Amino acid sequence: MRRPLEIKAEEASVRSVVSLTSALETLSSMQIAKTKNKVLISNQFFDEVWNIYKQIRVDVLFNFGRAPEEVPIDKELLILITAKGGLSGDIDQKLIRKVLAHYDEHLNDVLVIGHHGALKLKQSHIDATYYFELPEKDYINVDPLMDIIKKYARSRIFYQNYISLSQQEIKDVDLSEVVSSKGRVADLDTLTDEHVSEKTHIFEPSSYAVAAYLEQSILRLTISQFIYDSRLAQVASRFKAMSAAKERSIDNANELHTEYNRSKRNQVDTRLKESLAGLKKIRAGGAEA
Repeated sequence: MRRPLEIKAEEASVRSVVSLTSALETLSSMQIAKTKNKVLISNQFFDEVWNIYKQIRVDVLFNFGRAPEEVPIDKELLILITAKGGLSGDIDQKLIRKVLAHYDEHLNDVLVIGHHGALKLKQSHIDATYYFELPEKDYINVDPLMDIIKKYARSRIFYQNYISLSQQEIKDVDLSEVVSSKGRVADLDTLTDEHVSEKTHIFEPSSYAVAAYLEQSILRLTISQFIYDSRLAQVASRFKAMSAAKERSIDNANELHTEYNRSKRNQVDTRLKESLAGLKKIRAGGAEA
């Protein structure tokens, strides 16, 4: 059996892990509340922009703000939104597995957001065509992403979707389809009597240019929402991982404390037995004398 001091030192170390995971769990909980608010604000603004865009767009297709003369690359761009580091549970690994099932090097280029995803993709022997760090601040500048997305005929986003603190899932969606889907929802939420058209408003330099600008705004909002949603799912996954780690650490610390008490009692019993044995010898020696 190990000595009590060794067990006590190990227990103290595990208790430190409990404190650390508890702090990370609290931090994750605060970040979840903050990110949820960002998602709600972004949704409200999207509804307002869509309400104007749907009335002045010149066709039913969403052109990602491309000019009529621009010819896109005939490939599908796969956009992966992953975590910055490894403290996000196993959710990034699930996302990479889903990407690998869809990926074809002749049909797809890959854009990765987040260092952890780029690392996992590299381990799967796939090099990202484009790479960006996951934004940490509240303001997200997605203009560099938009410049790349506009070059491609099709774009598909793989991201982590937040359902609850204990449940997150991996989703992949076609970017143009999700914009249209969000637009249909916005149509139900933003009914208004105000009509926006060339008869009631002046568009400079043209309605085509204004529609293209609004498409860029809608695309910017949509990408930002995906990043916010992924960040929310990543923080929730981290919260779940830290909660599980804390529970395991508490159980381990309790087991070590029980082992420490058992070892301490065993040590005391051993010393007591030695003392009794020594006392018997002394008494036996006195009797012989």
